[in-house]
Amino acid sequence: MSVDRLVEQPSGRGLVAIPLALIVVITVVDIRSPTDVHLGPLLVIAPTLTASLAGPGLTALVGLLAVAAQVVVAILHGGIGTTNHIAQLIALVVLSALVVFVCRVRERRAQELVRARSVAETAQRVLLRPPPRRIGPLRVAWLYLAADDDTQIGGDLFAVTRAADASTRVIIGDVRGKGLAAIGEASVVLGAFREGAHRYDTLTELTAALEVSVCRDLDEVADTEHDPGEHFVTALVLDIPDDGTQVEMINCGHPPPLLLRDHQVSVLHARHPVPPLGMCELPASSHHTDPFAFAAGDFLLLYTDGVIEARSPEGVFYPLAERVAGFTAPNPDVLLRQIHDDLVRHIGDQPGDDAAFLVIERVAAHHLRLAHRPLDGHHRLPTDGSPPPAQL
Repeated sequence: MSVDRLVEQPSGRGLVAIPLALIVVITVVDIRSPTDVHLGPLLVIAPTLTASLAGPGLTALVGLLAVAAQVVVAILHGGIGTTNHIAQLIALVVLSALVVFVCRVRERRAQELVRARSVAETAQRVLLRPPPRRIGPLRVAWLYLAADDDTQIGGDLFAVTRAADASTRVIIGDVRGKGLAAIGEASVVLGAFREGAHRYDTLTELTAALEVSVCRDLDEVADTEHDPGEHFVTALVLDIPDDGTQVEMINCGHPPPLLLRDHQVSVLHARHPVPPLGMCELPASSHHTDPFAFAAGDFLLLYTDGVIEARSPEGVFYPLAERVAGFTAPNPDVLLRQIHDDLVRHIGDQPGDDAAFLVIERVAAHHLRLAHRPLDGHHRLPTDGSPPPAQL
């Protein structure tokens, strides 16, 4: 999910006509009222209302107009030098100035939030580089939902990259904890994965290298001051060869992926589970892969526990496998959008924990040939009706 929902100053300048109209109405009514009736103090409503619609500059202007209106009322009701009118003018000036000050502080904090979100967006793009939509024989779609709505980044991680041979390596993981404090731990795993995916020939060697890196570096980046508990990272690592249908998987304490084939959903439980990264318990020789078939037209759905632990208002967990079985989608982007919309309907809001999805489809060989057909006057790339990437 791209971080593009930045807080901006509300665009309510057109509504400023309302406080201006209030100034006119209050002034006219006060002038026509008996001299012992004083409506001037109500003029402070105008700058107060403007502060919720516009910035400090326009609020100050409306405040000046309110003071000018109070002067007019004072002149027509016994003179500006009377004690009552002087007190009203002083009170109006002080209150208007206070409203402008509060408006200015609010605007400055909003600008700081915009800058913080911009930094978070940059960090997310560096840390969670968007996977390619096409890589080898695969089509990929992804979605990231951060629990910390102010930063739009958290402790879930994923990456898709090519290996040295004709295969694609995939990782999805979940750092214990969430929000900005988990970014350092996620960066350790992703850095080790991107380096090791090209270096190690087997998935066992790659996962062992991830464990070594996390055990060595996790304590240096973990936020032990605010979270002194145990730190670890659940992860699911895949090796998807270009040829054939056999995929290898090592599950390090992560929720099992789902395989969608012919409108049937299979939960791919690990037969040789491995403890989460950072537990530093098992030697590398104890890691074993779990193979499974992944044929053309199949979909793989990888996710983090923020998805299946999302609750409805009644406290019911989101039944991901059950819901996915009822979806029909021509490509990963459509499937991902269906899942996202259904998840939001189930919980009535965004998830309370970080949540990430990866949907991977293996494309048939003839589709690959069409996709790589050269462009000339007689040929053009085929289209499959895919919508833009699912960065909701």
